[in-house]
Amino acid sequence: MTGRRVRVAVTGVGVKCPAGTDPAGVFDRVLAARPTAAVVPALAEAGLPVRIACTVPEFDFARYLGRRELRQIDRAAALLLCAADDAVVDAGAALRVPEHRVGVHVGTGMPGLASMEDVVFGHGERPMGMSVHTVPRTMANSPAGRLAMRFGLRGSCVTYATACASGTNAIGEAARRIRYGELDVALAGGVDAAVTKVVVGGFARMRALSVRNDAPRLASRPFDADRDGFVMGEGAAVLVLERWDLARDRGARIHGEVAGYATTCDGAHVVAPDPQGHMASACMRMAIADAGLTTADIGHINAHGTSTVLNDRAEAVAVGRCFGPQPPPVTSVKGVTGHLIGGSGAVEAVVALLSAGHGVVPPVATTVSTPDAGGLDVVLGAPRAVARRPVLSNSFGFGGQNACLVLNPVP
Repeated sequence: MTGRRVRVAVTGVGVKCPAGTDPAGVFDRVLAARPTAAVVPALAEAGLPVRIACTVPEFDFARYLGRRELRQIDRAAALLLCAADDAVVDAGAALRVPEHRVGVHVGTGMPGLASMEDVVFGHGERPMGMSVHTVPRTMANSPAGRLAMRFGLRGSCVTYATACASGTNAIGEAARRIRYGELDVALAGGVDAAVTKVVVGGFARMRALSVRNDAPRLASRPFDADRDGFVMGEGAAVLVLERWDLARDRGARIHGEVAGYATTCDGAHVVAPDPQGHMASACMRMAIADAGLTTADIGHINAHGTSTVLNDRAEAVAVGRCFGPQPPPVTSVKGVTGHLIGGSGAVEAVVALLSAGHGVVPPVATTVSTPDAGGLDVVLGAPRAVARRPVLSNSFGFGGQNACLVLNPVP
């Protein structure tokens, strides 16, 4: 690539997650540090040792999707399409470019599992009684494909399955396509809807989940000394990414900029992070350098912050390696939303961008004491006012997947 680097604007945002179903509502709840974890009746009825999760509050799917379409798609695809509709409306005329110049990039960790469980548990002995829509519902690329079909888009349509880094990878890779001149606009984000018996049971068997069934609002505690595992969540977020010059010329409202991105792999263990944080730290440095910045330019860090002992500890080490003894303030959205797996990076990118734009760092909900945080300046108790500066958003997933974004507020 030669010449002046293409800037990537964020001109539309849509979100459906446990903290709310619109960006302003989500941001308000995260700032207020009000957790969303609660007992899920289906998990309790299944007799699982973990009965709590963070689910999307009820909203009217019929505002977005017809009855026939809802029958044909999985919950993950439905959440993604609803978030995308909001993002496209928010972006205004962003899609008024040739359809082959608009791409769809979606990250997801385990889509279609709810539909697959329905088949196994409901039709295990009579498999031919399953719905004719079973295969399309359970395909990993179904959410992205449905999104492209919804808006008649003909550019790249790519699904990223990098576990908990999926949503961040999708946004970063879409921004690269715009930078390299392959696209003018992209719908990019992430989704998962994995609050199911098999998924929750599987993570419970690994002892990765919090077992605070009697106090769910105290369960997700990123970096806290008393953390005992993450809380499963569900949700989707979609960002409309657009060439900066196109957005400026049409007078679009620009929420911010995807300025830097990097991705690496620990290559060490299928579930445990590298405790020394070598490649996670390298990923942060690479994303910051990609944005043309230094560590001193970062105003705060939106940590992956899962509330598991090993992940929080490894991330603290990695941040220390990258930023030295005085890192910027750190927060984690998962104290409110739980862990949305493939949707987490996208939802957190939305919150991070809003935080940077408002010059405020949300506190980590429920977290009280952080002696195990390796000297991180974890924001606790109340929002902290900061300068309006770039934010680093981290996502780390099973398989050693690392992905980082640098997001700039509008000058």
